[in-house]
Amino acid sequence: MRLPGLLMLVGFLGWASWATAHEFWLHPSRYRVSPGTLVYVRRLVGQQLTGSPWSGTSQRLARLVQYAPNDTVDLTAVATLADTLRTTLELNESGTHMLCLDTNETALSLSAADFNAYLKEEGLESILLVRQKRKQLDKPARETYRRCAKTLVQVGGTLAGPFNAQAGQDLEFIADQNPYAARPGSLLTVQLREKGQPIRGQLVQAWVKSQTPAQAPAQLQRLYTSPEGRVLIRLPTQPAEILVSAVRMHPHPHPDQADWQSTWATLTFGVNQPYKR
Repeated sequence: MRLPGLLMLVGFLGWASWATAHEFWLHPSRYRVSPGTLVYVRRLVGQQLTGSPWSGTSQRLARLVQYAPNDTVDLTAVATLADTLRTTLELNESGTHMLCLDTNETALSLSAADFNAYLKEEGLESILLVRQKRKQLDKPARETYRRCAKTLVQVGGTLAGPFNAQAGQDLEFIADQNPYAARPGSLLTVQLREKGQPIRGQLVQAWVKSQTPAQAPAQLQRLYTSPEGRVLIRLPTQPAEILVSAVRMHPHPHPDQADWQSTWATLTFGVNQPYKR
């Protein structure tokens, strides 16, 4: 099977609970490649841009879409043909490509102490305040969560492409500038939208992992969105991978099923990297 823009799909996904991993992100084997290159996209869970494979079934996949400079390919049906898959992309069209992956909801229960610590760490103080007002700080919590992940891959030297496309994810990051056109050490503006609307005052975490040296720990930028839902991310001067993440939580629309519903969003891209085949 050959698909325009993205020509091979041979892989997919899995999941780990909050207790063992916070973030879920897409990690291409290469962020900047020449046309015709095969790129293996890993699905990772973990923290600080150090993760392990998310190995699960295709039943967790709600949507998988690839946005090429002149085409959009919905890969969901192909991705769900088997229980477990792997994702390899053959990128032939020069320009910036975007891959978006959404999961469906899954449920978990956390003890009061674990849930309160989780809320503090992820900047969800408003939910903590609600629990306090309801005298629930000593109560366990039932939560459903879903994931919305994006990654940007640069193919060839043409910078045209849907790097800033609104994919319609429940929670998504949109880059105002193409990171592959940005100067080393410059600022990149990224907007966070929930159901298409900008979110103000939201904690956004930007992890920057330098590739020189390869074992250098990721550096964290903790940012809060402006009234227009934007944050400014300082790009490094050396080759690096960047992971931008945020989580939103609301009372669950069906209280008989869970107490809370959370949505997690990530965006990954590389900067200052040479082309590879």
